[in-house]
Amino acid sequence: MSDIDIRDDRADGRLEAFAGDELAGHIQYFVLEAPRRALVPVHTIVESAYEGQGVAGSLARWLYGTAEREGIVVAPLCPYVVKWAERHPDEAPAAAPELLRAAKEWLIAHPEGF
Repeated sequence: MSDIDIRDDRADGRLEAFAGDELAGHIQYFVLEAPRRALVPVHTIVESAYEGQGVAGSLARWLYGTAEREGIVVAPLCPYVVKWAERHPDEAPAAAPELLRAAKEWLIAHPEGF
């Protein structure tokens, strides 16, 4: 989808994709601080009018690009982002198992908002 605008609302943990003024989809995430700083996507949601138009993939690609620019990693818990990363290993380096474990533990301890 070429006319998509992606905005990172870090304070609310939402990576949002807009088509014009309409929200086309978003990834809900949190920032893990330890044992290593990481972006942790939890859910990917695409509005039905935008399904099949590459919105989710654009969001995943942008998330991994952001992590690379910030010198951190992505520890995906979202099933869609996990599958996207498996299909794009050149853009989505795998997270260490201990980092994924820490992300799951953080989410269990902080389920509010997810």
